[in-house]
Amino acid sequence: MIRISGPSHKYCDGATRRSFLQVGSLAVGGLSLADLFAAEASSKNPSATRHKSVIMVYLSGGMPHQDTFDLKPEAPVEVRGEFKPIATTVPGIEYCELLPKLASVADRCAIVRSIVGQRDEHSSFQNLTGYTMGEVQRDGIPNFGSVVARVQGQTNEVTPAFVDLFPTMQHRPYNSTGAGYLGSAYNQVRADGEDLASMRLRYVESQQFATRRNLLSELDGFRRRADIAGVGNMNESYSRAFDVLTSSRLVDAMNVDLEEKSVVERYGRGSSKHLGDGAPTWNDQLLIARRLVEVGVRVVTVAYGFWDTHGNNFAHLRSHLPTFDAGVSALIEDLHARGLDQDVSVVVWGEFGRTPKINDKAGRDHWAPVQSALFAGGGMKVGQVIGSTDKTAAYAADRPIHYRDVLATVYHNLGIDSTNYVRDAAERPVRILPEEARPIRELVGG
Repeated sequence: MIRISGPSHKYCDGATRRSFLQVGSLAVGGLSLADLFAAEASSKNPSATRHKSVIMVYLSGGMPHQDTFDLKPEAPVEVRGEFKPIATTVPGIEYCELLPKLASVADRCAIVRSIVGQRDEHSSFQNLTGYTMGEVQRDGIPNFGSVVARVQGQTNEVTPAFVDLFPTMQHRPYNSTGAGYLGSAYNQVRADGEDLASMRLRYVESQQFATRRNLLSELDGFRRRADIAGVGNMNESYSRAFDVLTSSRLVDAMNVDLEEKSVVERYGRGSSKHLGDGAPTWNDQLLIARRLVEVGVRVVTVAYGFWDTHGNNFAHLRSHLPTFDAGVSALIEDLHARGLDQDVSVVVWGEFGRTPKINDKAGRDHWAPVQSALFAGGGMKVGQVIGSTDKTAAYAADRPIHYRDVLATVYHNLGIDSTNYVRDAAERPVRILPEEARPIRELVGG
């Protein structure tokens, strides 16, 4: 195995590692060098065929719905909190005063205030698979991005169907799941947020590997040695890593320094520093997500922020909601400006909401009965609020929407019927989602 070393990082799990790319020799997958370079050349001139994509933003820890998109200004003080609602571009719809930029694009968003059915567990599993952590671990249920990769495949030779921008978070269940029973061929390309820089070609263009041709020669040599040594059956993920390494198109998409300065400034940079045991508020990742879908990636997942505010809830939100506001609103505006709003769906949500009653530490605790989610793009019907909660934002009062319906909507927007079956690694048919899961009709019609 060849390692291309980058800078040393201290990871959130406490281990100090050298950032590197690992590329197995068998990752060449039977392609000649000429084939690989021809594939890259063709990828720089993609066809005009449009493809559907989704950017899912997972809010690790559970964002307080009643302090963001479902304020209750008439509720008792121990419920309503410290923030005031402000008007948006849609008459009658109000957001939190710390979200003025999102308020200015409310006509391009839809808020569902009545997401139900989630279990009180700190994990991304329900959001990414439609099942609880225990079910995923027991049955190997795949990430929805892996399902998309299995059903629809790549849009071109060198661009993976599914790229995961989740950083490695200290609380393990926040981290994203893999392909499970679909097999490793459909795992995501993992681009750990702290190590994005190590995926740029400058690490390949070092004294050791002056050009990618030299690297490919090294890989061919390693393959010959591996054949002699009897090494075989290397994981398909090496092939995916190899594509990432050799395709400047994909690597460039993850380099925000190549973006127009005004666009980067509109997103705001945020910080790559992790918050608590969750994700950072790093707006570069939102911009990278847009750049990735633009070059052909079908699914991009982003872990954003840390919202487990058992204490000091309001000070935390004052510090981090403005960054969230800038980044998500910029993503929505950017997709519209580039004519991608009909093809790229955006979903922003966490694993649950927060308690109606503020605790004695000025915080809000876990609250699984209901939460809010933001939708944009994807040709969906926006400029609306769907569902409602009771006077304390404790339970769905109108139009409860099961969290699996969110994933059913995502599949629908990608052109996949979630009531159909996908074949696992043994070619056995498995239903994508339970039959009762349906796309949210107010968003997609029907």
